[in-house]
Amino acid sequence: MFPHNLQYAVILLLAAPACVAAQSVLTDQQAYCAYLTEQAKAQSEFLRTPSATGGFTQPDTGLPQQLVAGAQLSISNLKKAGITEDVARKNCVLYRDTISIQQNLQYALPNIERDALRHRVELIDEAAKSLGTLIDKSAQMVAAQNMTRPMLWALKTNKIKLESDRADAQSKIAAIYIPALTDQPLKSQVAAKQASDIEEQKAQAKLNRQNNWDVALTAGGHQQINPVAQGFHPYGEVTLSYNLGSRAIDKHLDRSVAAYGDWKKVQEGDVIRGLEELRGVITAQIAAQESRLKGLQEETAQAGRDLQQIGDADSTAALDFRNQLTTTQLLLGVETGDASYRLDRLREFLAKNF
Repeated sequence: MFPHNLQYAVILLLAAPACVAAQSVLTDQQAYCAYLTEQAKAQSEFLRTPSATGGFTQPDTGLPQQLVAGAQLSISNLKKAGITEDVARKNCVLYRDTISIQQNLQYALPNIERDALRHRVELIDEAAKSLGTLIDKSAQMVAAQNMTRPMLWALKTNKIKLESDRADAQSKIAAIYIPALTDQPLKSQVAAKQASDIEEQKAQAKLNRQNNWDVALTAGGHQQINPVAQGFHPYGEVTLSYNLGSRAIDKHLDRSVAAYGDWKKVQEGDVIRGLEELRGVITAQIAAQESRLKGLQEETAQAGRDLQQIGDADSTAALDFRNQLTTTQLLLGVETGDASYRLDRLREFLAKNF
């Protein structure tokens, strides 16, 4: 049972970083949204609650001094309270969309690289297995004195190179960290983030518009205190205020929303520019892999032609050359398979996300 338990432990250890990464992203978004929500609720409570007023007055008409107490409620503040919470919600959505697309842009190429390295390890394992078979066959020929020992060691040297290549690829895989990424195309994520940007700005503009007007309701009472009179006399007041420049202000707010969207399209470091930069990098890598694959395919074809020319010759020189060509084909197979896989992944990524 010990080997099985050990396997389970290894699987859990390998899965733990991904789980922790997904949890950290989720916790970050939840924590930030909780902060925004509590800030918005505090501001909303402040805006919804009437203001208490009180003081002493001395009328200019010569009447006795009065004690005045009451409360004032702003209708504009009541509307601001609801809009403030809406601004917080939209800000939270914007943060979520921004973090998601930023992570996908940042880890797009490392994700492809990790998959390519894993595929390369599989190619190396297949080549090493074939090379091991060739080494065993050559060892038998050395024992039968049909092949020299240096020829056998040349094959073993190539196997050592393959094993070193495998270890290097596995080391690179272990060094690449990839958090949990959404499978949604990048172009859709960018569009969602753009929409969130505009919605958040519209909510901010709507909140600012509430400063253009107000209806204040005031109620309370006054009491004569010098000399003290009997009875507390109630009073009420309605005050209407309106900014005469509100139409111009609203136009500027609308233009600011549009200007914000235009700015985000060209802002250095924003996701729209990041998406275009990633497209350029992917396109350049596709061209590089196409050139690499073409050269490898030509080398593979040449090795195949040389191998055909040897035919069934069984001289020592022919056997040595055949082993060299066979080994070369195995090594070229690793490189060709790696280049082909990378090219397919890059093309698939480009078609899906742009």
